[in-house]
Amino acid sequence: MGELANCPTCGRLYTKNPVRDVCENCYREEEKAYDRVYAFLRKRENRAATVETIVEKNDVSEELVYKWVRKGRLLVAHFPNLGYPCEHCGTLIQKGKLCNSCASRLKNDLERFENEQHRQEELLKKRTYYYKK
Repeated sequence: MGELANCPTCGRLYTKNPVRDVCENCYREEEKAYDRVYAFLRKRENRAATVETIVEKNDVSEELVYKWVRKGRLLVAHFPNLGYPCEHCGTLIQKGKLCNSCASRLKNDLERFENEQHRQEELLKKRTYYYKK
């Protein structure tokens, strides 16, 4: 059985489960909003709409649109101008958690750290010597 939690949207108590991260009432509201947004995007003239346009025309929050894109409910293959912010710098991305520049910066930092660790280990090995009497 799921654990009890407060709904992040309205604050009501609900039983948390792996499918829903909000209470039943908020889930219904989100589904209505999703249906509105999806119907809006299915129109040919709106397929290239940005997140800002969707928010403005459909009266939904940006975070909700980002949530649907992250979960794969709004596919970026069908709607190319959609995305969600990089968790580090906020640049709009379409997959993963980090943009390419943040990912490469993180990779470079890790490589530098590993190289420094390796250099420190080599220095310790070189300092170790034994005297024979």
